Amino acid sequence: MTTIPEDELEFRFFRAGGPGGQNVNKVSTSVQLRFDVVNSPSLTEPVKERLLKLAGSRATQAGEVLITAVRFRTQERNRADAMERLQALIDEASIKPVFRVPTRPTRASRQRRLDSKTRRSVIKSGRGKPGLSD
Repeated sequence: MTTIPEDELEFRFFRAGGPGGQNVNKVSTSVQLRFDVVNSPSLTEPVKERLLKLAGSRATQAGEVLITAVRFRTQERNRADAMERLQALIDEASIKPVFRVPTRPTRASRQRRLDSKTRRSVIKSGRGKPGLSD
């Protein structure tokens, strides 16, 4: 689990839209977290690549990740929410993907498959209308 120092994070606070009464017009509770992935010394190159790929539309052309938090009514909770979401992204990017090594089925497993198909075919053919026997 990689932790990012707070001096690498940049916060911008602005007024949230939507309902909320008088408070919403006066207080800047929404938080936009900006993290420069490309120039971060805290992450390794493979983690940076995976992080930018995972971020998707939240990543900018300059290699920064933008996370906007507007879920809560207070600036502190939105700030903590944005940091948690960034940490979750980094944790997911830190996991090295395990690549599947393709294998071929054995001769015995192929034979078992064909035998079960034959048995099933016999069962299904017995379900039809009985034919006229001479």
